[in-house]
Amino acid sequence: QVQLVESGGGLVQAGDSLRLSCAASGRTFSSYTMGWFRQAPGKEREFVARITGSGVIVRYYTDSVKGRFTISRDNAKNTVYLQMNSLKPEDTAVYYCAARRSGTTDYNYWGQGTQVTVSS
Repeated sequence: QVQLVESGGGLVQAGDSLRLSCAASGRTFSSYTMGWFRQAPGKEREFVARITGSGVIVRYYTDSVKGRFTISRDNAKNTVYLQMNSLKPEDTAVYYCAARRSGTTDYNYWGQGTQVTVSS
């Protein structure tokens, strides 16, 4: 079992930055690929970014955040981060952290979400 707790959301203005954190329980954090997703009001949840667990670290981003968001992880602290720069009103959403076993495709563990609101 993996428990995930997000933090760092808030209300900011367009152009500002925020860093989200996701703390994970468990002893095998490095064996999980970690992802960030978001869900805006009235919309389906969408993928934002993911990062592989160990070895050669590989990052993927959805096109709308490339160049603005950076996903990173600290396996010693069981934490994954999402640095969000140049925020736009369309980034407003609840952001979720998720985990999947490396080599699998389904995210089996999800956090409770943290609200990010970007005002224009």
